[in-house]
Amino acid sequence: MRRTQQTIRKETKLKEKQDRWRTWWLRIAAVLLCLIAIGSIFVISSHEKIEQWEYPRKYSDLVEYYAGKYDLDERMLYSIIRTESNFDPQAQSNVDARGLMQITEITFDWIKSKIAPSEELTFDDLYDPETNIRFGTYYFSYCLQRYGNDLATAAAAYHSGWGTVDSLLSDSQYSQDGVTLDSFPYTQMQRYVYKVTSAYERYCEIYAD
Repeated sequence: MRRTQQTIRKETKLKEKQDRWRTWWLRIAAVLLCLIAIGSIFVISSHEKIEQWEYPRKYSDLVEYYAGKYDLDERMLYSIIRTESNFDPQAQSNVDARGLMQITEITFDWIKSKIAPSEELTFDDLYDPETNIRFGTYYFSYCLQRYGNDLATAAAAYHSGWGTVDSLLSDSQYSQDGVTLDSFPYTQMQRYVYKVTSAYERYCEIYAD
């Protein structure tokens, strides 16, 4: 009888010890799972912040307003601005294109004649973000309408001009329908179109509706 009671006590102590160890390991496992979950959230959050830093939506009030005015997807405008100036309002190219959307003086004069003929605006005013986005959005919307709302072809026109794009459209080697380009034969044009369309894809992924 004594041996049986001793055995029971030993078994009970052993079980209690095992239970303590099991409880201890369960607690450790729970803590580790929590740490992993927190770490995952941190990594995801950090990744999203990095993406938003790489593809920002600066001047959002202006972009959203003028995108709405001309019935455009604002992410297209962000893609153009990112590619043209990387959101630098003081940007100036080697051909003296200016501001956020890099507008040349000839293009500025044409746009002004269309949307601001009586306003006392000068070429220097393109360094002003609102003027630049206002003019650039009008011009880009015109390119989209002219080329069947095709982003790639409109981007090519925005970069290289209508004359160049129209010439390519008349060649079946580059366009099957005469409205949109199937390929972009010039290196700078091809690089520019790729940057704009790639940026647009990323903006759509990061800032999905």
